[in-house]
Amino acid sequence: MAKFAANLTMLFTEVPFLERFERAHNAGFKAVEYLFPYAFDADILANKLQQFGFEQALFNMPPGDWDAGERGFAAIPGRELEFQESVKTALTYAKALNCKKVHAMSGIVDPRFTREQHTNTFINNIRFAADAFAEQDIELMIEPLNTRDAPNYFIAHQRQAADLIRQVERANVKLQLDLYHAQIMDGDLTHLINDLADVTGYIQIASIPSRNEPFEGEINYPHLFTVLDDSGYDGWIGCEYNPKNTTEEGLDWVKPYL
Repeated sequence: MAKFAANLTMLFTEVPFLERFERAHNAGFKAVEYLFPYAFDADILANKLQQFGFEQALFNMPPGDWDAGERGFAAIPGRELEFQESVKTALTYAKALNCKKVHAMSGIVDPRFTREQHTNTFINNIRFAADAFAEQDIELMIEPLNTRDAPNYFIAHQRQAADLIRQVERANVKLQLDLYHAQIMDGDLTHLINDLADVTGYIQIASIPSRNEPFEGEINYPHLFTVLDDSGYDGWIGCEYNPKNTTEEGLDWVKPYL
């Protein structure tokens, strides 16, 4: 049966970040994810997880200058040393939070380099990160982002990501299959889930086209939750969406699962 993690970057934004853990707990969630933990000391976040009995389902590696539009740099030539340092930072937080899945953002394509150069950089960097995380039994997630929200992102399609994962040749590198991005770029979600089940390590959801609660729009999520069950996926499903009103007002869809 589907089980859900609250994305505290996007949900419960009615209150400051550290207060969102209690809101998620009161709503019935048992796990949380968020984009980045680095604005807070790892011990503070670990205490919040322990206080409310949460599992830390996922977070992202450092993305570079997010406010300037950077979206990671795993595929960007010339930033290999910076990437290696970001692996160390992410690993410190992952160990403190007992988080077993970390997403490495590949970055916006740099027009100074060829596609082949980006690909080679990505494969080498991901191998480096995967090897470091494997020592702590942590999986490294790779996520395609749609070109509407993230123009020129290095990975836009799910099967493209799966091909790169196979080229990396590390057992702990998995696909972060965000069905919001996948519907925009690929569609045919039932077959996509089944075809990529062997490399899928994490799922995220939101409605299409508005990225609100996943009970409206063009995706039949109850059907897809059954498809995920049948495919063998038994991990957390991240609720990475923007509530239409307050978060609590839009949680009726998830209550039967919690």
